[in-house]
Amino acid sequence: MTASKPDTRVITFGCRLNYYESSIIRRHAELFSNQNIVVVNTCAVTAEAERQARQAIRRAHRELPGYKIIVTGCSAQITPDVYDNMGEVAAVVGNKEKLTAELFRSDGKAVNVGNIMDEHEVGSEILQNKDSRARAFVQIQTGCDHRCTFCVIPYGRGNSRSVPKQKILREIQSLVGLGYNEIVLTGVDITSYGCDLEPRTKLGTLVKNILNEVRDLRRLRLSSLDPAELDETLWETLATNERLMPHLHLSVQAGHDLILKRMKRRHSRHDVVSCARKARRLRPGVTLGADIIAGFPTETDEMFKSTQSLIEECKFEFLHVFPYSIRKNTPAARMPMVPVEVRAKRARTLRSIGCQIKHSLFKQSLGSHSEVLLEKPCFGRTKNNIPVTLSTRGLPNTVENVLLTDIENQAVLGRIV
Repeated sequence: MTASKPDTRVITFGCRLNYYESSIIRRHAELFSNQNIVVVNTCAVTAEAERQARQAIRRAHRELPGYKIIVTGCSAQITPDVYDNMGEVAAVVGNKEKLTAELFRSDGKAVNVGNIMDEHEVGSEILQNKDSRARAFVQIQTGCDHRCTFCVIPYGRGNSRSVPKQKILREIQSLVGLGYNEIVLTGVDITSYGCDLEPRTKLGTLVKNILNEVRDLRRLRLSSLDPAELDETLWETLATNERLMPHLHLSVQAGHDLILKRMKRRHSRHDVVSCARKARRLRPGVTLGADIIAGFPTETDEMFKSTQSLIEECKFEFLHVFPYSIRKNTPAARMPMVPVEVRAKRARTLRSIGCQIKHSLFKQSLGSHSEVLLEKPCFGRTKNNIPVTLSTRGLPNTVENVLLTDIENQAVLGRIV
């Protein structure tokens, strides 16, 4: 009788980069794992993300007896002792080590977490396999050289390191050959791409090269962007190449200059407004998203209202709002706190404003035809990121011409024509 293949489950929290790395972990598991394991790829952005990871570890231990539980990701990198002290956990692995065969060493040490600040290389040489997703994430960069006062991610990811252009092109060409119609460029701070390469380059140049050299790629999408670092080549490409998707997600965080200064952000409120206006001028139909922190330490009612008005002025259709979460040993953790209930209330207010703006976008789209990339038989997204629920089934990973007909919950209804 043939022995059954070892089972690997990967539970992922956090950013698109983590999801990309989880796909690499699955590929490594096919090659190197000889046991049943659960890998929990953690996030450290908020205390809630860490709580959910611990909860998932306990659930996996209950529901999958006999499986070895390995914890990795940013939270494991920053606070390995927390997970090492959990009885359910067999091993804790750092962010560098998780992308190597070391992740699956059955005789390895319980804590295998190196100093991420000493790292100069990026990622894995192993390419992703095709999976059930309609789009693929491709890592172009990791780490961050900036030190925002609320953020611990540089301590989980290290300093900014860029993936060489030729490696990125090889991976994208491979994924397009496997049938992917959309590629999402991801990293921790992708607008810093190329600053550490020789010769130095920029994100816009990379994007232009990808679109010029991988002609069969139908859609290229960008993950979160720093409004202080969008370069002119990127703007030019957004304006002139329809294969670069008309949706920009900006790392904004706040709408009051004093709060931005206390966050140690490099942009001002004016910079964000100018960025939004330029995007809409250069690419009609573009949609904008933004990350916002509600209730940052010292934020007054007046400062909060400034963030409200920024969202309304820029018309951010896709908001990610987080109540401020204290991150231990960060400068913001030593600032005067806004009460927890006030943070939560402000977050609800901002989300409500975001929903109104998004509903207005949905309403304006009705009656139009859009190219929709199907992620599931009855669900997909337009070029500018509008979620669409289909009345008839289609084939996942195909691009269909869809008539947008109505609004239902958080999506637009449509039918293939």
